[in-house]
Amino acid sequence: MRRFRSIFEKKRPDGQQPLQQHQQPPASDGSQSPAAPPPTGDDNFAVQAVSGTLSIALVNQFAAGTTVYATVSGRAIDNNNALFLLGADGRTPYYPPSPGSTMSPVSQNTAIRLGGTGSTTNLTVPHIAGGRIYFSLGQPLKFFINPGPALVEPSVSNPSDPNVNLDWGFCEFTFNSDQLYANISYVDFVSDIPVALTLTTINSGTRTVRGLKPNGLNNIASALRAQHAADGKPWDQLIVTHQNRNLRVLSPNLGRVGNNSLFNGYFEPYVDQVWSRFATQPMHIDTQAQWGVVSATTTHNGTALSFTTQRSPSDGGQQKPITSPSVFTKPSTADIFSCSTGPFATGANALTNAIIPRLSAAFNRSTLLKTDAFPASQSLFYQEAVTNHYSRVVHENNYDGKGYAFPYDDVQPSGGADQSGEVHAGDPKVWTVTVGGG
Repeated sequence: MRRFRSIFEKKRPDGQQPLQQHQQPPASDGSQSPAAPPPTGDDNFAVQAVSGTLSIALVNQFAAGTTVYATVSGRAIDNNNALFLLGADGRTPYYPPSPGSTMSPVSQNTAIRLGGTGSTTNLTVPHIAGGRIYFSLGQPLKFFINPGPALVEPSVSNPSDPNVNLDWGFCEFTFNSDQLYANISYVDFVSDIPVALTLTTINSGTRTVRGLKPNGLNNIASALRAQHAADGKPWDQLIVTHQNRNLRVLSPNLGRVGNNSLFNGYFEPYVDQVWSRFATQPMHIDTQAQWGVVSATTTHNGTALSFTTQRSPSDGGQQKPITSPSVFTKPSTADIFSCSTGPFATGANALTNAIIPRLSAAFNRSTLLKTDAFPASQSLFYQEAVTNHYSRVVHENNYDGKGYAFPYDDVQPSGGADQSGEVHAGDPKVWTVTVGGG
């Protein structure tokens, strides 16, 4: 069996299918979205997680004189999924009570100050769902609690957020009785805090994601300015500056939060070409699940893409009609960047929910005019003039090309190389998170 499973097969600790894992609203309602672990039937899961706690090593590789803070948050699985923050000592759990009013300050010190250059700060956490480790430079991030309790997380798209001018970033994790699953994420933005992951296991080796290359943020900003010069599209408007330097680069989806006309009409001509292509030949999507390969052509006078046949091993590889066809209307640019609106909104139809990640990934990577079979090979990604250039340049500026750059960036062909920047194992020993250069 392959190490990596499709996003449809991944399960959260509550057993539900993860949807958009990383997108944050301008002002969070406090619900943290979990990193989505793969199922535990994987060959690499040599043993079950052997402890109710996880050792985390935070390594500071920033230059001398840079003060780095970390904050760990999530939901405590073994404490009725209570809101969890880790105390400043790196060991003591803090479970905030529900306050009487919104935007109540966190009453305990949860800002973990990392040691100097080259130092390691050791943490211990219990089983956590929807975990994040936030990093900030110069001063701690400000968090608040709403009634519930619910954590009000920092936002890069809310201009009134008290953290908006700070350098900050994060990585995500879920640690339960089966496994640790962790990933770096650029779904919302790229910061000037490179994050690298190394997972050392008891019996199944070491997994590593190296993160951004040196000067990665500035190189991404330069590439987007060059793309704007080449095609006239507002890629340069995704760059956020502060005090005459690049502070972060927003994803197109998050950029549209502040300006909902940004990129309007960008993908629509490409969508029309895709619909025309599959009016005369079928599209084939491997669901990597019980439906096998499903096929579609445009229908309804060219306004919809309808998946009407399937071919699965359980049927002996014979093609047969789909009882309840999955029908997709044309997505807008906003739908493509979000992966969760319009025809990409998930619902009650499980087959449609399996198609959505693969189809939305194909649009973001612009592979739909390059082949008829999806998920497509990595060699076909981002080859069209109209594509998600943010995702393209983010991958180009990571050492190993890995890191979520849109919500379904973990879609890949069976046996294909991981794009998402995740590490996972059922026998974690130490999870090392390096900031400032991996």
